[in-house]
Amino acid sequence: MSALSLSCRVCATEHPLEAVGSCSRCFGPLDPVYDWDHVRASLTRERLEERRRDIWRYAELLPVSAPDEPRLAPGFTPLVPAPRLADAVGVRELWLKLDTANPTHSFKDRVVAVAARKAQELGLTTLSCSSTGNLAGAVAARAAAEGMDAAVFVPADLEPEKLAAAAAYGPTIYAVDGHYDHCSRLSVELSFELEWGFVNVNLRSYYAEGSKTLAYELAEQLGWRAPDVVAIPIASGALFHKVGQGFSELRSLGLLDGPAPRQVGGQAEGCAPVATAFRERTTVTPVRPDSIARSLAIGNPADGDFAVATARETGGAIHAVAEDAVGENMALLARTTGVFGETATGVTLGALRAAAEAGEVGRDDRVVLLVTGDGLKTLAPVSFTYAPVHIAADADAFLDRLEAAAA
Repeated sequence: MSALSLSCRVCATEHPLEAVGSCSRCFGPLDPVYDWDHVRASLTRERLEERRRDIWRYAELLPVSAPDEPRLAPGFTPLVPAPRLADAVGVRELWLKLDTANPTHSFKDRVVAVAARKAQELGLTTLSCSSTGNLAGAVAARAAAEGMDAAVFVPADLEPEKLAAAAAYGPTIYAVDGHYDHCSRLSVELSFELEWGFVNVNLRSYYAEGSKTLAYELAEQLGWRAPDVVAIPIASGALFHKVGQGFSELRSLGLLDGPAPRQVGGQAEGCAPVATAFRERTTVTPVRPDSIARSLAIGNPADGDFAVATARETGGAIHAVAEDAVGENMALLARTTGVFGETATGVTLGALRAAAEAGEVGRDDRVVLLVTGDGLKTLAPVSFTYAPVHIAADADAFLDRLEAAAA
């Protein structure tokens, strides 16, 4: 394992590699510190060619030891071209990174696999989280695969499709009266009382590192060159920030040819504290979530300011997308690519279109859109597309109808 310690992103105070959620000195976020000489010596393009195609191929860049026999391993998901959507957006080349191909159909399988591995190293037997749906399913599935217990805290009014999907794996689901931030606060409080691995609290430093694997895979799948632009949804801001960190690490290791990409982020207008901070050049101010994009509805995003900084450092942008445009963008993606992404993807596509209209994404750019979750979990926003044509069971009448319509 290459990780040596944890270091505060704000004040640089060092901490041991334990289940600690934030800096003991300033309460800032903690990032793993790596032995970069070891990483450079052992991680090469040639050696990667010989490795299994999942997140554990990048073990030197993760803060845990790779399992000897990975179970339900996520990662190395398909990167597919989307030429018809590229035409609709107005860019030369557009690719879709399909994290719907992960075991529970979202990118959360990446981060949970890393957090769960750390929980095992620390001897913890219960995995837990606060969630808006996708993370609950990923935690429950990972616990089932590893023979651990699972306890998840979700808003009581969460979409039933997501709750049913998570429940199938056998966790204890606690439906909390309130929105996601209430669940999050409860998890933080309980993390001080219970010997559980709360993946997005006391294991967050390890959990967040799993998002970097998206950057590693994109670079490798594109021949060790980054795209010009990556479009990413923003909830807590950790995914957006860590993807940027991943590309930066590849450049420092000499594995990435050319510059890192500009990053375009999206939030729905009903919960857009990060987009607002980017637009108004201020720090992130918490809001009360009221959005159709429940998987992004975090009113007090822990890494929001870091996401803003990443957007500025990469020359990117963060846009708020109208609530009524989320389902429209989900439908646009589906009918031009055959890919059905969830509300977060509708937001991401909306942000990409806004960036293209603003000239922040050029017509000659190569763009990657992250499809982070499956639309089958969030059907309501596209219910307007269901408009069947009722006909009689009569072939002649049907043919007459077609002929009349063509006339």
